[in-house]
Amino acid sequence: MAVPATVIYFTCYDQLSAFLRSKLGENETRIPIVAGIVARFGAVTVISPLELIRTKMQSKKFSYEELHRFVSKKVAEDGWISLWKGWVPTVLRDVPFSAMYWYNYEILKKWLCEKSGLYEPTFMINFTSGALSGSFAAVATLPFDVVKTQKQTQLWIYESQKISMPSHMSTWVIMKNIVAKDGFSGLFTGLIPRLIKIAPACAIMISTYEFGKAFFQKQNIQRQQF
Repeated sequence: MAVPATVIYFTCYDQLSAFLRSKLGENETRIPIVAGIVARFGAVTVISPLELIRTKMQSKKFSYEELHRFVSKKVAEDGWISLWKGWVPTVLRDVPFSAMYWYNYEILKKWLCEKSGLYEPTFMINFTSGALSGSFAAVATLPFDVVKTQKQTQLWIYESQKISMPSHMSTWVIMKNIVAKDGFSGLFTGLIPRLIKIAPACAIMISTYEFGKAFFQKQNIQRQQF
């Protein structure tokens, strides 16, 4: 799941950013937001069925054979669209996350370069910018992550008990139920584990990605020279 999601996401973001910069100019601050939204929207749509299956496997121990039978039955009964259950809360979580992440990342990277008197960001500047922007976006979008997990888990519970899931269980209804039961803090359940996961993941991913991109750009330039 992670490999195709990352390939789709970064490829779309880079290509869209390059296209928008050629049209709007290098200093247009809205470019990271627009490119981040579109790239994440596409990646979420492609990967959503795999995330649904992963949530199922985490909620109860299944063999791959049992999981295949369960998914086949679900598709036969409700069609392929049933594999995109939980797509809305996932989009509500990941699309704003992506917009905030890329906007803050580009701003922080530029600011740290200016403070350090550097024209090009170093590995540590990319790492720090990625960790900080990822942390901020993770906190802001955590309520939608809580809703997504609860909605997908409820889906499998209803399915296992052969009960149709209530049509009124929308994202906003689930959020209201969480607040009524656990208070506003219930929407931020799992904040520390999410930060422990997201901050280093964003930092490692973006810094190694930027390093790899710079490395291959240098290789291509040297190859063209010779």
